[in-house]
Amino acid sequence: MSELKNLYFCLTFYFMNQTYPKTEKLKKKKYIDLLFSEGRTVTKYPLRLVYVPVKDLEVPLQMGVSVSKRYFKKAVDRNYFKRVLRECYRLNKQILLNDLQEPYVMMFFYQTKERLTYTEIEEKTKQLFEKFTDTLQKTP
Repeated sequence: MSELKNLYFCLTFYFMNQTYPKTEKLKKKKYIDLLFSEGRTVTKYPLRLVYVPVKDLEVPLQMGVSVSKRYFKKAVDRNYFKRVLRECYRLNKQILLNDLQEPYVMMFFYQTKERLTYTEIEEKTKQLFEKFTDTLQKTP
């Protein structure tokens, strides 16, 4: 099983496709609770990334997205920004995957009332992901 896990980890690095498959979606309550109890944070206004390394994960990365009801009362608006966040992650996840040494669980938050355009959010996403990889390299 361990060899299979390592093979999948390596193949993901070499054949990165721009998809967001079901295996990469954060759904387990155990991991979500772990994120909020032990997770570390990286912020690039108005986006925030909470992450924690997890040893028993089959994929290199699991990502969840969240938009607070506090900022957008209507579900239509929250769903729109969640779609935008998922798309930004899908297109730019190679920034994250290139520097990962172990599997991570992450949650991606949109935290403002401002209605930024897709291009602004994508630019902030790239900056946030690069900031995350920098913090990984700085931590021993």
